[in-house]
Amino acid sequence: MRNFFYPGRSVTYGLNGAIATSSAHASQVGLGILKGGGNAMDAAIAACAVQCVVDPMQTGIGGDCFALIAPKGSSQIEGLNGSGRAPSALTADLLLDQGISEIELTSPHAVTVPGAIDAWVTLHAKYGSMDFADILAPAIEAAENGFAVTQRTSMDWKLTEEKLSNNAAAASLFLKNGKAPGAGTVWKLPKLAQTLKAIAKQGRAAFYEGELAEKMVATLNAAGATHQLEDFGNCEADFVDLINTDFHGHDVHQIPPNGQGITALIMLNILKGFDVAGLDPVGAKRLHLQAEAARLAYLARDIYVADMGQADVPVDMLLSKEFADHLRSHIEVGKAGDPAGAGAFDKHKDTVYLSVVDKDGTAVSFINSLFHPFGSGIACPDTGVIFQNRGAGFVVEKGHRNCVAPNKRPMHTIIPGMVTKGDKATHCYGVMGGGYQPVGHAHVLSNIMDYGMDVQEAIECPRAFYNAGVLELEETIAPEVQQELADMGYTIKAPEMPHGGGQMIMIDHENGVLAAGTESRKDGHALAY
Repeated sequence: MRNFFYPGRSVTYGLNGAIATSSAHASQVGLGILKGGGNAMDAAIAACAVQCVVDPMQTGIGGDCFALIAPKGSSQIEGLNGSGRAPSALTADLLLDQGISEIELTSPHAVTVPGAIDAWVTLHAKYGSMDFADILAPAIEAAENGFAVTQRTSMDWKLTEEKLSNNAAAASLFLKNGKAPGAGTVWKLPKLAQTLKAIAKQGRAAFYEGELAEKMVATLNAAGATHQLEDFGNCEADFVDLINTDFHGHDVHQIPPNGQGITALIMLNILKGFDVAGLDPVGAKRLHLQAEAARLAYLARDIYVADMGQADVPVDMLLSKEFADHLRSHIEVGKAGDPAGAGAFDKHKDTVYLSVVDKDGTAVSFINSLFHPFGSGIACPDTGVIFQNRGAGFVVEKGHRNCVAPNKRPMHTIIPGMVTKGDKATHCYGVMGGGYQPVGHAHVLSNIMDYGMDVQEAIECPRAFYNAGVLELEETIAPEVQQELADMGYTIKAPEMPHGGGQMIMIDHENGVLAAGTESRKDGHALAY
């Protein structure tokens, strides 16, 4: 329970519906749809579309989307992988012949085909109840008539000025006189509004076929990419069989590889072999065990996680008790492990995650991302679309499971989460933050199941991230704890910004109550009715 003597947020409770996003505007739009008779999927798509406008560095229609759905709150979770693929002409040999051994974050070769719009249309066709044009209407209105930039968004936008300045189209869309808008500034995206209008009217075809697709392909080709119109036309989201593990009597569900959700499950399997509940939740011993679990799980991720349609990924082995025991045996309690091969990316990523539950109990865990802030930094001037840089998740190493190849999906960081117990969904959740996400998932679930925190406490709890040999500690972690961790052998660093951003809705089936929490590290709100 929250201590009201300290700053913080209260849990948001409701009986008929709830939504939690990292944008106040998106949450308001989603709640309005729920109260107006729309369902959880209608609200999720509408809220996400709004965030593609008002948080343009965090997400966009030039990115990807994953979702988990619990129909009517059941434990029969369904999942969609809406990640795009490499263009059909992109090969490792082509890159190596050009002297490229690593796909840089702003390289045109980092641009995979945007999967978000196809994912939205696919999800709407199966689960939606409203007209698709009505769902996109709030986003169109915000792009066309303007929105007020919020505080955290303005900070993130400011950090991208140099990146945006390197692309004339991106600078014209997202900067004014070379500067990002400050908090409270009204900003418009008229080109994006026109593209969204076309999608609202013509559906998927407006984005992946015809004039808009031709303009996007032309932009990418001019930048040096190998995309063809057929690459856009062939984009297709997939419903997938989920992976899961047991954690303290609950089943934790994730999208299978190419997503990195399996990394969170490996972490949980390692951690449940320790008496975490007996440790101080913000003490050195707990953070040490979490760091060691992350070190080993991320090593496994970087060796094994890839597109299962083009690579052999031994999922059963990775989720086995024997593998967790093996990894746990390489943890020396009280001592930092060898960071060699930790393999976590050394820069943070941007994403939006949202959670929605409607009056029928259907829960939607929904995540949409450009990967890094403003993705590749390459924008199409005629459509207002800025392209993701997911292809930087590939390696250029022939024989590696995750080596770049035609029509292949890269190792992907965005991971929606869902927890069930018995025949019911209990927690619809996610934690944004690129490479941090598996740690965030494990941290938040452990906060609830090991320490009995409510959803808001679990999200607000101070965070640490073992990242490429460095333990990044938020400044809310006590100095004496930081020193104790340093004494264990960790290289301690303060992150530039707080770690990630989470949303969660807990479903209390017995009492018929929804409990929603949102991220104090972002601009978001949890709303319910």
